[in-house]
Amino acid sequence: MDMPPSPTVRSVLPAAILMALVGWVGLAGLFFATLPTVGPRWLFFFLCVLAVTGSFLPAVAFLNRRFPSQPTPTPGVILRQAIWFGIYVPTLAWLQIGRVLTPALALLLAVGLLLIEWLLRLREKSQWKP
Repeated sequence: MDMPPSPTVRSVLPAAILMALVGWVGLAGLFFATLPTVGPRWLFFFLCVLAVTGSFLPAVAFLNRRFPSQPTPTPGVILRQAIWFGIYVPTLAWLQIGRVLTPALALLLAVGLLLIEWLLRLREKSQWKP
């Protein structure tokens, strides 16, 4: 049975543009209009997740289209993979605030997120479909 192709980059562009625009414009407004207190700091992490996820969404869609896999990724899988990037960058920023970020820790965190995604894709592949 033929599997449908993964979503095109064009199909994820509206969501990517909206998320990236809200994230980057929000971050710019946050940097220029607020002081670094507790509320704006949490808003920074939220907007950073939006900005990075929106920025990486077309690249993730392109890579999934360029290197097909079985089963083909759904739009939800592509969004989840872009969200991993969106979580990774603010986590690095949070670790840097506490001055505990090292290259080894950044690499270990990236490997951990890749392992989680690989296990999720492996689970999807193992689902029995008659």
